[in-house]
Amino acid sequence: MSSAPTKAFASQADLSEKKITFEQLSQHCWAYTAEGDPNSGVIIGDRFIMVSDATATPAMAQDLIKKIRTVSDLPIKYVLLTHYHAVRVLGAYAYAAEGATEIIASEGTLDLIKERGAQDMKSEMERFPRLFRGADSIPGLTWPTMVVGGGNPTQGEVPGKLSINLGGVVVQIWHPGPGHTRGDTIAWVEEEKVLFSGDLVEYEAGVYTGDAQLEEWPATLEALRDLKAEFIVPGRGEAMKGNANVNKALDYTQRWVTTLFQAGKEAVAGKMDLKAAMAHTRKSMDPVFGHVFIYEHCLPFDVTRAYDEASGIKNPRIWTAERDMEMWKALQS
Repeated sequence: MSSAPTKAFASQADLSEKKITFEQLSQHCWAYTAEGDPNSGVIIGDRFIMVSDATATPAMAQDLIKKIRTVSDLPIKYVLLTHYHAVRVLGAYAYAAEGATEIIASEGTLDLIKERGAQDMKSEMERFPRLFRGADSIPGLTWPTMVVGGGNPTQGEVPGKLSINLGGVVVQIWHPGPGHTRGDTIAWVEEEKVLFSGDLVEYEAGVYTGDAQLEEWPATLEALRDLKAEFIVPGRGEAMKGNANVNKALDYTQRWVTTLFQAGKEAVAGKMDLKAAMAHTRKSMDPVFGHVFIYEHCLPFDVTRAYDEASGIKNPRIWTAERDMEMWKALQS
């Protein structure tokens, strides 16, 4: 008698390509979105261009560069890393040939690259091979050349801010508070009310929280809400237009984070093991979010992190390829 087939780990079985959309949101701002795959943002000034989130590999960055070149031949001088995850940063090397001289990140992101960038790169590549097409084009970790310091505004501290003039448009860059990671960084084009949030905000796609600060994330979302943006390029999902729709994306993310963390707290209080915590979390998450892209990919990592944080583990444990598989086996057993 043959045994039941084991479920493919994470998203190793997800091989279907997504449709890319490159659309103009305002005079200087563009969204590069991919049906729930990681998004990038583009800000085109009169002198320079900035890309927010570099894509996963230099080979994959070529598609974004091609799209930019249909509308501008200016140097892509600045690359913003909204956080440290491999799928967002490892394509940065490609922009050097397009004029990039500055890679921007927060101090928190730089600390995380030092602490866990190498392990994260290996782990993410094995989780989701399709998102690392042309992985052999990656020369190594991406290191920022400009680092934004400063405190956490959700704690009443003053955030460090960079204001970068691209010519005719100013981009403000700062860390609005912990959430998706403890180093999340946004780009805000105030005159045009366009927010590039990275994975602090998602819409109708899985919200990955494996390295998150779940308790603090909702306050950071409220800090973003206070900007009263008219457009948002979220980390995943379509670009949202109009303040009501921006708030829809913020609400969606907040609901995911709070529902997940509440289930984690209940699982810890009930002394459940990880497998039981997963079953418990599904009761509240599946009916609301079960239909969205990469839901099943995110949930094991999310439940593990919610369980850890509810158990008092404030700083997320480092994911390694080995730890990924241990968790997967515990949930499939």
